[in-house]
Amino acid sequence: MKYDVIVVGGGHAGSEAALACARMGHKTMLLTILAEQVAASSCNPAIGGLAKGHLVKELDALGGEMGLVTDRAGLQFRILNASKGPAVRGSRAQIDMDRYRIAMRDTILHTPNLDLCQEMVEELLIEGESVVGVKTAMANEYEAHKVIITTGTFLDGTIHIGEHKQKAGRAGEFASIGLSENLRMLGLEVGRLKTGTCARVDGSSIDFDVMEEHPGDEKPVAFSFRTENFDPVNIPCHVTYTNEKTHKIIESNFYRAPLFTGQIDSQGPRYCPSIEDKINRFRERPRHQLFVEPQTLEKNEYYINGLSTSLPPEVQREMIQSIKGMEQAKIVRYGYAIEYDYVQPTELRHTLETKKIKNLYLAGQINGTTGYEEAAAQGLMAGINAALALEGKEPFVLRRDEAYIGVLIDDLVTKGTKEPYRMFTSRAEFRLLLREDNAVFRLSRYGHNLGLIDSQTMERIDDARAQINEVIEDFKSTFITPTKENLALLASIGEDKITDKVYTIDVIGRGNYDKAKLLKLKPELEKYDDFIIEQILIEAKYYRYIQKQKAGVEKLKAMMEVKIPEDFDFKTVSGLSTEIIEKLETYNPPTLQAASRISGVTPAALEILHIYLKMRGVTP
Repeated sequence: MKYDVIVVGGGHAGSEAALACARMGHKTMLLTILAEQVAASSCNPAIGGLAKGHLVKELDALGGEMGLVTDRAGLQFRILNASKGPAVRGSRAQIDMDRYRIAMRDTILHTPNLDLCQEMVEELLIEGESVVGVKTAMANEYEAHKVIITTGTFLDGTIHIGEHKQKAGRAGEFASIGLSENLRMLGLEVGRLKTGTCARVDGSSIDFDVMEEHPGDEKPVAFSFRTENFDPVNIPCHVTYTNEKTHKIIESNFYRAPLFTGQIDSQGPRYCPSIEDKINRFRERPRHQLFVEPQTLEKNEYYINGLSTSLPPEVQREMIQSIKGMEQAKIVRYGYAIEYDYVQPTELRHTLETKKIKNLYLAGQINGTTGYEEAAAQGLMAGINAALALEGKEPFVLRRDEAYIGVLIDDLVTKGTKEPYRMFTSRAEFRLLLREDNAVFRLSRYGHNLGLIDSQTMERIDDARAQINEVIEDFKSTFITPTKENLALLASIGEDKITDKVYTIDVIGRGNYDKAKLLKLKPELEKYDDFIIEQILIEAKYYRYIQKQKAGVEKLKAMMEVKIPEDFDFKTVSGLSTEIIEKLETYNPPTLQAASRISGVTPAALEILHIYLKMRGVTP
């Protein structure tokens, strides 16, 4: 009954946290309400997407499990924004929801140092200012040096379907009420958020012939660098649309929508509104796009992406059957909204340990995020930091210029959130440096040093990195001159001529080059595989921009080290809001780095403060 780490909650965050701790050599217990629902996908049957794909790739580079399991359970793989620059592309996979959770549960059950137990935690055991274990509904007490809470939507969860309300953490599963009350009693700032899901429809009752078919990529790309012999199935999704009849059905039942009646009073995800919210806010639109997505390899149930709702069951039936291709649709599971408790993430350090209670870590939707990928990323980081603390080692905190995971956690703990937080590429200031394609090169060394990436895989990554660097260094130091032969060669591949000698990297970095053009210009590169070639093209295309961003990163690092005098009067700084001045006066940070860690102190405020200090000669 004694463990190094106890993880409470077996969702995407809990799975990653438990695996990280166990793989780093620490005796770990994963406690969850239903063992068969470990890593269940409560909402959509997909992993990744814009910015979310970045998180999964970064997880994989650090030694997380989500990418590997996605590759095993994937039904369709696509690169979103494929026609745009690599910094804003996003990998996305439809998954078999059953196979995903079974694969993750099997991994957990076969991992040394890791026990899985089906119990509901009711209370944290506290001694002084530290957590020392947990107590369950069965009155079992488990001792632990570290506790990680990853409860998802289960904290005092309430499901809404029309006028009907029910305490649940997910449809058909108990809510965790005692633990929610316990967290409040311990003094943590607990708030309330809302999310929702759509109905699931019997696949045999859908007429796919009248819908638009959307297959996956012809040459699918695996999520995980560690996946071997990748040859997935390619099951199509389909697209249909709401129509004027659908909208009238929804509008005529606004008076029964919990979102509008006051039955729901918490904030939902701004970027994933329910269909009733979309109709209310965007009534001028004649239709809304819906993606009809398979939930399993057998295609027995389909998820209607874009039709999240908490309207009553009879309204859901009428609404869905008004949609083209779904006139005979049979609902297997009704959509619903769910309200749940979360802890304001400003209660956390960057390690995801709570400030008020030592050795207690929080990860996932309990921190105000939405999405499997955001949850898994936090779970991995909480698990790593709990393990490092047990070993007496320095914490592992990723900077904003190192990873989207760093952006995610920094946003949460410094700014907090009043609505479900979702990751976007626009949140990252240095997104040219933080591409999906280079995540393995950015972060795998960390994963290896933590013991989560094996040496054989690390050698393979280092070899690939060396090959790319060798070619790029050659491009940076060699020229292409305007000889007759070179001009003819450039013309033959449809490239503009040059009038003077030009660095090779600047010629290839024009942006129009693909593999075929590159190999005509540099046939000696034929020996490299497609992944290496793609990296060479990306590095060449963005070389000058990347150099500027790297210079910006170095400037920011230098700025963060600037000291603030102990008796500094923040009121003298023009341009700072009253709220920010009050926070700076309260904490009196010794450096700009310390100031950046204060909730609500924005990058713009730091820049203003830095300029002021420089103008007054306080800093060089």
